[in-house]
Amino acid sequence: MSACAPAPAQSPTRSSSLRAHGPAALVGDTPVLWVGEPFAPAGRGFWAKLEGHNPGGIKDRTALFMVERARARGDLLPGGRIVESTSGTLGLGLALAGIVFGHPVTVVTDPGMEPMVSGLLTAYGADVQTVARPHPAGGWQQARRDRVSELLAVCPDAWCPDQYHNPDNVAAYAGLAHELVAQLGRVDALVVSVGTGGHSAGVASVLRGSFPALKVVGVDTTGSTIFGQEAAPRLMRGLGSSIYPRNVDYTLFDEVHWVAAGEAVWSARALARSRYATGGWSVGAVALVARHLAATLPAGARIAAVFPDGPHRYAGTVFDDAWCRERRLLGCAPAEVPDRISHPGERTVTRWTKCATVLDPAPAGADAAGPAGAAR
Repeated sequence: MSACAPAPAQSPTRSSSLRAHGPAALVGDTPVLWVGEPFAPAGRGFWAKLEGHNPGGIKDRTALFMVERARARGDLLPGGRIVESTSGTLGLGLALAGIVFGHPVTVVTDPGMEPMVSGLLTAYGADVQTVARPHPAGGWQQARRDRVSELLAVCPDAWCPDQYHNPDNVAAYAGLAHELVAQLGRVDALVVSVGTGGHSAGVASVLRGSFPALKVVGVDTTGSTIFGQEAAPRLMRGLGSSIYPRNVDYTLFDEVHWVAAGEAVWSARALARSRYATGGWSVGAVALVARHLAATLPAGARIAAVFPDGPHRYAGTVFDDAWCRERRLLGCAPAEVPDRISHPGERTVTRWTKCATVLDPAPAGADAAGPAGAAR
């Protein structure tokens, strides 16, 4: 550990002699890693919660929990099929839950899913269905959800977790919050990516209960509608949305940052070179914002940043020079500080930008599950 790293509280860790009698036992108790210089300024840094140490990533937690709760309520019958839309990580978690609880799994995705993830899903026994074209208003995300609805209509015993609006997706992350408390003793600031809103709401609500002064910073992608920006084509997967997920708890956030794809690539690669532990789009975006907080919050502030997954699935995208060069994502070093806007609707942002006004952008009475504009 760096001499500049604040000493965390003693935390329970997995013993090298741990014996797991089932794959679900491998989920949770993920480590935290101090990320200091050279990625962060000298004498500053943050703690990264490495959710890539779960078998499939952070959404193993919610997949297992949502399935378990649905079975307990009788919403998911024994042997019933699980059907859900996913860009990848939840699909891996549902494949795990299907094996643990004995359910066939169908995941609906789009052509942007990495071949590695698609191959793993198939290896784990999941049925992978890929939509052919985006919805004219709601993009790939709405096209996937429409296909899920079609599958549910012809398979009446099937069940959809509906990760965007299912409150169990929020409750599933209480354990992650308790792990952070045990590992760090206190948390002064939390940096979380926001997609379905599940882990941001689940972790932040529990930590805010223990630390009322906690600063919660949401990280979104440019082109996402979650925090009130206009929809636009999105390259990054795993964060952002083209619908209004009801699991996003806007009351918890002190500020939001939007990060562009090239900036996330720069950050993920810089993190890999300096700390070895890295990940894809969400990790790059979250690390960039956490680095900024480490430089600007008072010395000694204990910052926790949730890294949702690891780097392996991004070998052909974020960490592939040819792929990034084709999309003009190389050489996009971010500014030292983000742009600022005073209101989410002030202007469309195309680079790293922060806003301290956080509002629910869904129109009153609107269908939260409906499309929010042209987006990928």
